[in-house]
Amino acid sequence: MNRTVLIVGSAITIALVAVLFLGLGKDPTAINSPLVGKPAPPFALTSLGGQRFDIRQLRGKPVIVNFWATWCVPCYQEHPVLVENARTIGGDVQFLGVVFNDSEDKINAFLRERGSAYPTLLDQQGKTAIEYGVGGVPETFFINRRGVIVAKFVGPMTTEILQSNLSKALQ
Repeated sequence: MNRTVLIVGSAITIALVAVLFLGLGKDPTAINSPLVGKPAPPFALTSLGGQRFDIRQLRGKPVIVNFWATWCVPCYQEHPVLVENARTIGGDVQFLGVVFNDSEDKINAFLRERGSAYPTLLDQQGKTAIEYGVGGVPETFFINRRGVIVAKFVGPMTTEILQSNLSKALQ
């Protein structure tokens, strides 16, 4: 075996192991978004009911934007938490569900089965998800009254997680 190949191969292997080792124990939901602290990217999407929602018109009210899909198992786990909290605090905070890579029939069936308490918006080409840097679902953005993203959460939320992040938007 060529000594140079062995040395280079060992160096690459050691570097990969070191990178993987450094990632151990880190919370995968604690992904820092470059959007936190910046104005929320504007979007105007149509709801399942045909109503147009422009996020710019929601300034003055905290907004929770949850990206999800019917094929997402963690979204099934998280949905009751979102519905319950939207029913409890929905007058003070605007909840929005943004669905991408999904069909209206599946979305309607999901909502009939699991309930609904806030508008479900269709992101047909996924452009809004791209603008927000969504890497997978569920991902949730918390936007304050001034339209600035104050927190992002990746993965299924509990009420405690939702309330903790919402408190940042209410400040």
